[in-house]
Amino acid sequence: MENNGSTSIQSPAPFKPWQRSLLTLLACVGTTLIATPLIGHLDLANIVMLFLLTVLLIAVTLGRGAAVLASVLSVLLFDIFFVPPRFSLAVSNIQYLVTFAVMLATGLITGQLAAGLKQKAHEAEIREQRTKALYEIARDLAGALTLEQVIELAQRFVRRQLAAEAHLLPADEYAHLQPAGNVDLLLVRMASDSGLTVRRDELSGDGHASLYLPLCASMRTRGVLAVAFPAEAPAPPDDNLALLEALASLVAIALERLHYVDVAQNSQLKIVSERLRSSILSALSHDLRTPLTALVGLADSLFLVKPELPATALETAESIHEQAARLASLVANLLDMARLNAGEIKLRREWQPLEEVIGASIKLIEGALVNHPVKVTLPSDLPLLEFDAVLLERVFCNLLENAAKYSPPNGGIDIVASVAGEYVEIRVGDRGPGFPEASRAPLFDMFVRGDGAAGKPGTGLGLAICRAIVESHGGTIATGNRPDGGGYIRFTLPRGTPPVVEEESL
Repeated sequence: MENNGSTSIQSPAPFKPWQRSLLTLLACVGTTLIATPLIGHLDLANIVMLFLLTVLLIAVTLGRGAAVLASVLSVLLFDIFFVPPRFSLAVSNIQYLVTFAVMLATGLITGQLAAGLKQKAHEAEIREQRTKALYEIARDLAGALTLEQVIELAQRFVRRQLAAEAHLLPADEYAHLQPAGNVDLLLVRMASDSGLTVRRDELSGDGHASLYLPLCASMRTRGVLAVAFPAEAPAPPDDNLALLEALASLVAIALERLHYVDVAQNSQLKIVSERLRSSILSALSHDLRTPLTALVGLADSLFLVKPELPATALETAESIHEQAARLASLVANLLDMARLNAGEIKLRREWQPLEEVIGASIKLIEGALVNHPVKVTLPSDLPLLEFDAVLLERVFCNLLENAAKYSPPNGGIDIVASVAGEYVEIRVGDRGPGFPEASRAPLFDMFVRGDGAAGKPGTGLGLAICRAIVESHGGTIATGNRPDGGGYIRFTLPRGTPPVVEEESL
């Protein structure tokens, strides 16, 4: 992106002190040479006006110091060359002393006023140019599409306006600053944490950044702008500091805008991808369910054929039945996940005891629990809970299958429930290898499996279904490791206010 509008602030090239003094001297001498032939033709008061005009022009052109020097020189030259006796500092009439005093005072005041007006005009011009430059950089930053463009625009602005070098250190989504350039990371962190400008003029020179401005946006600090000034101008004046603070605000707004643009794009992409994935899963599940059901039924019918089939044929039929049943379970998981993501499943909540759904779940998958004894521990005061029994049974089945899959042979499985405030907490634990700390959170995403899942059947949908069901009930689900070895999956259900059950009278 080209910035063809930002113009640097150009001030008139200043004269050196000895040059201003020499020009002032030449101007006063020139006025003397011009006024000398006019003696006898002009009154001395009019000649004084010529010197005052010279002082005024010098003040406008060369500034206050030169105006003071011109006032003094004008009085001396007027006394020497025009006041009798001429060519001496002697004064024949005492009244000329008043003329000299008034002339000097008028010259000083006129020079000060003229130089002040010129300085004010120059400052107004600088403010106008800086306002224009800030407007142009704001316009360009508003059109920036990438972080690189924002960095390039900020560096170009600082280089053109202040003849300095800027280093932009943006913060990532975790507020970690990305180092860049010759900067002091301690000062960078101080500016970022405090939200205040940090300045160390003694660091100037050799490209070291001496000024650190936090990029404070509406939500949080988006980074730090570090500025390195040239060695001949290590300490920026206050007006330059105000310009940089305005630039830092504009850059912070641009970085926050880019952040939310990325968030919106990622959210939109996730929504579209989830919708597409759910549609595909739903379509595949519906198309596969019918033939798989038929395949399971046909495999079962082979055991009823008379006369009985040979043993090898029966073994093949049993394998067909097992694989078809496993594939049917996978299709059921896919269909449930598609429905849960689409929000098509309505909960049929009823107040009921938790032990009944636990017992039904264990009975349903008792084949997978042959080598894994299950111990259920429920408190005597466990209240009735309001939940969808069919869906919660699915949660327990998935968790028990998962625990049996990763537990060693004859490894026990524990189901423990307890009351925790406004929730009832249920843990399903095993004696397996546990859960690695780094991979706990992603385990509840679709098609994500643990590190030790290699060679074990599964698709990574069971825990995703459990999370969807538990969260639809208003609870939470998480993993953890047992102190004595093994892991557990903990989920909660809200207690609510169960109805009062009246005892039947005998």
